[in-house]
Amino acid sequence: MSSARSFTDLYVAVQQFYAIQMRMLDEGDFEGYAHTFTSDGEFTHTPGRPPARTPGGIVKELVDFHKKFEGNPVQRRHWFNMLALTENDDDTLESTVYALVLTSGTDRVPEVAPSCTVHDVLVHEAGRLKTRSRTVGHDYDRTPKSGPATLT
Repeated sequence: MSSARSFTDLYVAVQQFYAIQMRMLDEGDFEGYAHTFTSDGEFTHTPGRPPARTPGGIVKELVDFHKKFEGNPVQRRHWFNMLALTENDDDTLESTVYALVLTSGTDRVPEVAPSCTVHDVLVHEAGRLKTRSRTVGHDYDRTPKSGPATLT
């Protein structure tokens, strides 16, 4: 990145960004979550579903996806860990994290599923991090994945 931030500061900033972004998603603030993406952002989260594009499209996709929980409210928690971060010459960041989703409810035993790898391209926009693209690869889906896995 062209900023004077150290890699450690950048790494911590990305972790904080994810903490805020995932809290929005888990609290059902789909509009807030979608606006953590760029205006042309792309979100691919479930095998077999096409990518959602733009914040408006991401909101629609999340509302449609969560309809399966209607009548049986659940609390979902997205846990991101094992962050690998790469700075690119074009001022983008490539991020790869392991993700687990915990789903619980009043009448269900908490379930940990799915287990995923999340590949993001992050950018700074008006001094804030935003997601340009997110591709979620589910561990049960054996379709080949791509994404950064290098040491810096």
